[in-house]
Parts: sequence; structure tokens; C-alpha cells
Amino acid sequence: MTSTQQTPTESLTPVWREVLATSHRALADAVAGTDAEHLNAITPCSEWTVAQVIQHAAADQRAYAAALGVGPGPAYDPFAPSGTLDDPAALIAAALEESSTAWATVTDETESVPTPLPHGELPTPTAAVMCALDAAVHAWDITTATGRPAALTDGDSIHFLTAATGLVEPLRQWGAFAAIVPGRESDSPAHRLLRYLGRNPEWTAA
Repeated sequence: MTSTQQTPTESLTPVWREVLATSHRALADAVAGTDAEHLNAITPCSEWTVAQVIQHAAADQRAYAAALGVGPGPAYDPFAPSGTLDDPAALIAAALEESSTAWATVTDETESVPTPLPHGELPTPTAAVMCALDAAVHAWDITTATGRPAALTDGDSIHFLTAATGLVEPLRQWGAFAAIVPGRESDSPAHRLLRYLGRNPEWTAA
């Protein structure tokens, strides 16, 4: 590596707070636009309904918050969501509040933080962007399943790929991500990210 090249941690350091805030908003907006009739709809996560993806996404944010010392963590297994959901917006709002509060306690001088991932402690920018990735990609799952445009930008996708490349591999064995979907030369950064995370960017509910 030359002196002008940045490590993944260095490239994420100036942006992680903005990426996290943007991703949290995307998830909140995705859920706010979901009607009760959508909750049982199929999603790009082939075995889960919209309701189950919402429950999983909320639990993941609470898990990150708990790792940072805020809140008790999810009250259910994030990988076994029930699909029974009375108030999706309230569930996500509470989870995002815990997550945002937790990340606000992390200073710019904090080099690494604990995470709920099997990797354990990670460099702070990487951990934060992985938390953001979780919110943003599940926002894509929800909006795509409900026939709405997904707010997954190429700029944020580049940051997500920087953080996730390599870290995702051991998570596939736990079912957190499906196998990589073969790509195309014309793929945008967002499409490359989705394929890397086991999603088909051309998936539709139809």
C-alpha cells in the first residue's frame, strides 16, 4: 500500500456518523410507508415477510445498542421473528432511538467498539457502517417488497462495501446473508452491494 492509499478504517472515519444517520432515516421512512396490508407480503429475504424483516431489523439495531451499553438488547431472536406485529413504526422508532443514543456516546477518539457480530470488537468506523448497512439494506428489502423506490445510494453503497468486504463471509454460515449473486459489468455500486449480500437487485414482488 502506498502512502497515498487509505485503509478501510481511514476512509470510513470522516463519514460514519453521516452514513449511520442516513441509513437510520431510510429504515424509519421505509417502515412508515408500510401499510398493514403489506405486512404479510413476500420480500427479497425469501423466507421472511415484510413484518418479519421489520422485526429483524429492529432487533439488530437493539443488539448494536446493547453492545455499546444502551438498552437490554432484543427481546426475541433476530433470526426467528414471529411475523406478528401490531405497530411497526413504533417498534422501529424505539429501536432506532436506542441505536442512535448508543452511537452518540462514542467519541471521535474511540478507536474500537464492541459489536453483536461474531467478530466481536471492531474499529469504530467499520462497526458503525456495518450497523448502518444493516438498516439501509433492510430498508431496501421493505421498500422493494412494497413496490416503492429504494433509497440505497451508490455513495453509501461504496462505504458499505468497504466495511463489509471480508466481514460478511463468516456471517453466511449463520444464515445472516445468502450466497453472492453473480453480477454484471454494468452493475452500479448499489447493485454490487446487493449481490454481495445475497440479494438480486432486480427482484420484484411480482
